[in-house]
Amino acid sequence: MAQIKIYGLKKHLSSVKSELSKTIHQCIVETLSFPKEKRFHRFITFDEEYMIFPDDKSDRYTIIEIMMMEGRTVETKKSLIKSLFQKIEEDLQIDKDDIEICIIESPASNWGFRGMTGDEIVLNYKVEV
Repeated sequence: MAQIKIYGLKKHLSSVKSELSKTIHQCIVETLSFPKEKRFHRFITFDEEYMIFPDDKSDRYTIIEIMMMEGRTVETKKSLIKSLFQKIEEDLQIDKDDIEICIIESPASNWGFRGMTGDEIVLNYKVEV
């Protein structure tokens, strides 16, 4: 299980939302061996007055927060982060300096979906990659 939150300025994210979601999902599927049909993305946008960020960032500054069950190796998580930097820059021309990524992990027992906790559900994909 993984859920993605993407934060940024409304004027920027509104125009790239679809392509950015596609690119992020492609990286998740390829790196985490995630099922293609499992896409959980939320875009959280702000007017300029409500998003304060460092002066060395452009209006394309984007924060990607990935919340997922524990189980992936450090190498897999690093690979995902590097893949996201590369593909987002290639596909959307958002400079790597304008992208920040955070992976937040939680034990399967802390997740609830399909009426059960994550440690009770049999998934159709592996978490330990």
